[in-house]
Amino acid sequence: MTSYIDRPDTSGSRRVAYEVRGDGPLVVTVPGMGDLRSTDHELVDALLADGFRVASIDLRGHGDSDIGFAELGDPATASDITALIEQLGGPAVIVGSSMGASSAVLVAADRPDLVAGLVLLSPFVRNGKGDARLMRLIYRILFARPWGVAVWASYYRSTLNRGTEPADLDAHLAAMRAALGRPGRLAEFRRLALVLDHQIVADRVHEVQTPALAVIGAVDPDFTDPAAELQHVAAVLDARTLLVDDAAHYPHRQRPDLVLPAVRTFVAERHGARA
Repeated sequence: MTSYIDRPDTSGSRRVAYEVRGDGPLVVTVPGMGDLRSTDHELVDALLADGFRVASIDLRGHGDSDIGFAELGDPATASDITALIEQLGGPAVIVGSSMGASSAVLVAADRPDLVAGLVLLSPFVRNGKGDARLMRLIYRILFARPWGVAVWASYYRSTLNRGTEPADLDAHLAAMRAALGRPGRLAEFRRLALVLDHQIVADRVHEVQTPALAVIGAVDPDFTDPAAELQHVAAVLDARTLLVDDAAHYPHRQRPDLVLPAVRTFVAERHGARA
């Protein structure tokens, strides 16, 4: 079911992987750093049941996408999302998680004609807590071989999924570890961690007029104060918001009972408004 879209890059043409299922108005799901497109499977199944066509994309250097892209980060991912929507036929509601949400904001700023709505799960609309230079030094050490895959898997389980544990966490971690264990994959993940910077999103978020739903877990470790961060997202995007108890950085996976109904309602409203 994997398809590819050719993407120009200063290092030469490379491919970004995606899969598309269903018929109807388009929804595009975008995972976060270090993750796979399969992370959104429960949400995808729900949207398919609602009659939408859902395309799930892998980040550059992640999953089934090629490694070796010269350009990584939010603008590069935004360009891939834009190309995918143009190829499949939009407009689309973009469901982005973490840096995938950051990239979705840039798409809405650049090409509002392609975006019917934004669902932003644990979004970075500005840089997170901590000193960026210190964090890059920490990433350089933590995500090196031979321990990098194990460190990321441990952090993903114990910290990013703090609170309610997703039912399929063990299986998903096994898939992530297998993907990162392939030649060159850990190095690409580490390289992304070292260059990722959300300042461009902070600079452009005020340009976005697209309706948005923002969802943040109440114990998300990436925000000093998750509730305050959600209020900030609401202020800069005029977004509808949902703060999810007992969930960290993956609220749609940890508390699907709360998040999926809100997402399904929003997607139906946005595509209904464009009909």
